[in-house]
Amino acid sequence: WRVNGKTYWLWSFSTTNLTYFMIDRSRGSPALMKFFVEDFGGTLVSDFWGAYNAVVCALRQTCIVHLLRDLEHVEKYKSPGQNWPSFAKKLRRLIGDAIRLWRRQEELSADMYASRRNRLTTRLQQLIDTDWKDKQAQRLIKRLRRHQNDLFTFLDHPGVPFENNHAER
Repeated sequence: WRVNGKTYWLWSFSTTNLTYFMIDRSRGSPALMKFFVEDFGGTLVSDFWGAYNAVVCALRQTCIVHLLRDLEHVEKYKSPGQNWPSFAKKLRRLIGDAIRLWRRQEELSADMYASRRNRLTTRLQQLIDTDWKDKQAQRLIKRLRRHQNDLFTFLDHPGVPFENNHAER
């Protein structure tokens, strides 16, 4: 966003009923602290931009569509190593299974849903605990480790999306 010839950032905060726009010089947490002046009692749905880590909130959901895009970006523009295909396949399958479970939650018994949900957490932990030799896999594992409690919030809390498309639109 240009203000008097200088680059500023357009921030968008939204719910299903309300959108608030803020133009600020900062792209980092100082801008967020102008908006989140007290602890946020809701669920913050965001991409993986580090500035969001400064927001104190009740729950978080990181955008798993951004995670899938990152996998595609690595395959198109980086030089992943020989372990990359195995890592990418496991992560894609994990994300796909989480989305499929979310879509089928009304069809499954509570016990079956809980069992499959717990399996996703176990698989994520196994993926994180694997010693990946690929540099790009290691970078994404670091992200997964940092956000492992924020990836599947949408499975546990009705109305929480698994992506931040609403705000980005």
